[in-house]
Amino acid sequence: MKKITLLLATLIVVFSCINDDDITPVQDPLVIAEFRPNLSELNLFKGNLSDLNISSRAFKYELNSQLFTDYAHKQRLVALPENTTMQYNGNGLPIFPDNTVIAKTFYYNNDERDLTLGKTIIETRVLIKINGEWETGDYKWNAEQTEAVLDLNGSTVPVTWIDADGQTNSVDYEIPTNTDCFTCHHTYENTTPIGPKLRNMNFEVGGVNQLDEFISNQHLSGLLSSSEVSSIVNWEDTSESLESRARSYFDINCAHCHIEGGDCEVQSTLRLAFETSLEDSNIVERKSSITLRISEYSEDFSMPFIGTTIIHAEGVELLRAYLQTL
Repeated sequence: MKKITLLLATLIVVFSCINDDDITPVQDPLVIAEFRPNLSELNLFKGNLSDLNISSRAFKYELNSQLFTDYAHKQRLVALPENTTMQYNGNGLPIFPDNTVIAKTFYYNNDERDLTLGKTIIETRVLIKINGEWETGDYKWNAEQTEAVLDLNGSTVPVTWIDADGQTNSVDYEIPTNTDCFTCHHTYENTTPIGPKLRNMNFEVGGVNQLDEFISNQHLSGLLSSSEVSSIVNWEDTSESLESRARSYFDINCAHCHIEGGDCEVQSTLRLAFETSLEDSNIVERKSSITLRISEYSEDFSMPFIGTTIIHAEGVELLRAYLQTL
């Protein structure tokens, strides 16, 4: 009995000497900046893969104006190597360090009226910066939603979901090939990200400016405040001017091809970056062609060529209204 009492007393002394500062929290494993066969091997997520819980080694980002992809939802994240940051480089893309991983996961909520009914995850597109150059890869999720496998050949996945109005929708979702990815993700001969330009991320998320949060969390260096960066408008924000909204829609959905060095540089005179003046954009001269090619879906004719298989009704309505003012 005396031995038990002595043991308990010893344990009490030991535990009383331990404070919170002595306890090292268990960290998530490092993100692997390689195209491994399975998405789980990259360590971008923790716990059940299908929960899409982002690792503490990565962080989520959102865009003020988003690309349309057949009404799919998207989760976007960046994983920077330890002790590095994105570096400010003007209003466009920041400078990402080597071994940065950018991932975008596409999914559909099974029923937009009740999110507890789960989601169907289709693909996770990944960009990795290796030796100064971006490389692309795409992970296709299995039917069981337990893993995603590297697949560079593309495929078609039938998807059905119920929208917020209770209507059942179906689409033959097209996962792009690696060649398709390069078609959109290149400027001249260099593969490049499209979305995470600083002007696209300069807005409030959850009541806090996203860029200021990046600065505070030491994810972004080279500037003191988001006030040093311009901002693009949300094309869905009806409080903004019709012109700004339409130009914002063109920017995120079309400008990656319709710019100098883009895939449509030679085939088209359109230059659709948000900051390009109306005169230099050639939108007025090409408005009839634009209207025709956005108003119906026809493979190899409608715009954009890649990434959609149906018409974006809300986007078409916006662009038509704008083009009618010109």
